[in-house]
Amino acid sequence: MHDAHDAGSRFQELVNILAALRGPRGCPWDREQDEKSIADYFLEEVYEVLDALVRGDRAALSEELGDVLMEVVFLSRLAEEKGDFSVADALGGINQKMVRRHPHVFGSEKAESSREVLDAWARRKKEEKRRSSHFEGISPQAPSLLAAFQIGNKVAAFGFDWPAPGDALAKAREELGELEEAMGGGDAARIEEELGDCLFALANVARKLKLNPEIALRQGNAKFIRRFTELEAGLEAEGKKLGASTLEEMDAVWEWVKASDGGNGGA
Repeated sequence: MHDAHDAGSRFQELVNILAALRGPRGCPWDREQDEKSIADYFLEEVYEVLDALVRGDRAALSEELGDVLMEVVFLSRLAEEKGDFSVADALGGINQKMVRRHPHVFGSEKAESSREVLDAWARRKKEEKRRSSHFEGISPQAPSLLAAFQIGNKVAAFGFDWPAPGDALAKAREELGELEEAMGGGDAARIEEELGDCLFALANVARKLKLNPEIALRQGNAKFIRRFTELEAGLEAEGKKLGASTLEEMDAVWEWVKASDGGNGGA
């Protein structure tokens, strides 16, 4: 592992590489890219970082973080070419922001708890950005489950929160009951509304458990895909195929797959 003090020179090397790739004698593919295409790659790399974190693969995490940094420098390079800002401006901005928002570390203010830090951070952020709402910082591009998590975090910073995870879970059960009632009434609009309330409540259960619901759902999706792939293999071993098997036959193999997989969770 290299010393973190080497970061400055290595970051500058990456900046120089991107400048060369985008230059007159650079790579044709890199020269064709624009902010939209790089934004797509950036999002892909962020999800790969999350995947490495979930898997606990430290080597992959190091590699994927490097890829994210590359996309950051690429986007900054595109902005520099338009005369908007450079990566140095972006770095200068975040350095100043971190110092400004931590006066209890870099200044004379005192903060005795994480709660005090979060309260002060939220106030400063709203003042600096001159936002009329604390929710303006939530990206409309964010997945809805992640947005629900972020909304909960924002209001919790001001004490508007359930005392414990069990209280949040009780609210989720209440919302589930309202969904069941709506389903009995057959009003499609109300059913959709109550379903949204259920998902929002579950996102906040995850938050109270100190879990990110987006990551938890990604793991759930991956588990289901793995088990369904094993279900298909199990059916083929019995001379059967998906689409030509009864629900009872598929359920029987599914229960076997769950038991083989530890029997935790799942449909």
